Amino acid sequence: MSAGGLLRVVAPAEAAAPLIAFDELGLDFSGRRILNRLSFSIGRGEIVSVVGPSGCGKTTLLRLVTGLVSPTRGAVRREGVAVDGPAPDVAIVFQDYANALLPWRTVAGNVSLALEAARVPAAQRGPRIAELLAKVGLAAHAEKFPRQLSGGMQQRVQIARCLAQRPAVLLMDEPFGALDAMTRQDLQDEMLRLVRETGTTVLFITHDLDEAIYLSDTVVALRANPGEASSLARTFTVRLP
Repeated sequence: MSAGGLLRVVAPAEAAAPLIAFDELGLDFSGRRILNRLSFSIGRGEIVSVVGPSGCGKTTLLRLVTGLVSPTRGAVRREGVAVDGPAPDVAIVFQDYANALLPWRTVAGNVSLALEAARVPAAQRGPRIAELLAKVGLAAHAEKFPRQLSGGMQQRVQIARCLAQRPAVLLMDEPFGALDAMTRQDLQDEMLRLVRETGTTVLFITHDLDEAIYLSDTVVALRANPGEASSLARTFTVRLP
């Protein structure tokens, strides 16, 4: 049983071969050690949250998964192959939803951006956009511009745009941190529902331990200033009744 009361069945083959593995990962930047000897894995369809103090390398970890940053030591492996660049089926939801959206495009236009990048024919975009907006509760707001939406609605647009990529891996960098408590809880529940429907694997960054426990199958705690010790403090398996 996973967080949020969602039953997750993992086949033996999936358990033996993680989708993403961090193998003795290390990263130095401008003479400073950001991550050191970091090793853990993420199974297919799993939600893993990473917590830790500011500056411990949580967001850097996401950049390494995308292949936009290369490790100094070790490797990030996807299905056993070292990640060496961006992949079209990896999507990122940012905390700063306002700047993540194009203000001159409507809600539908922002979601369409991902489909255009994937070269989906124009005739096929409309139904896909309508389906995605319905999933995130924005079907009635397709022709509005971001400035006409609340913060929670803007974040839903960003999530819909990421889902338009049909990602195998969804990276979320404190996506609900700037939202009020009620909106945050609503979007947490929405995220759990969408992940269950799509089978997407999620790596979720947060400062909020309660949020991490509620959303995740596994919580990974990072140390600050790893130095010569491992960046990994501990991993916790979440077992909620």
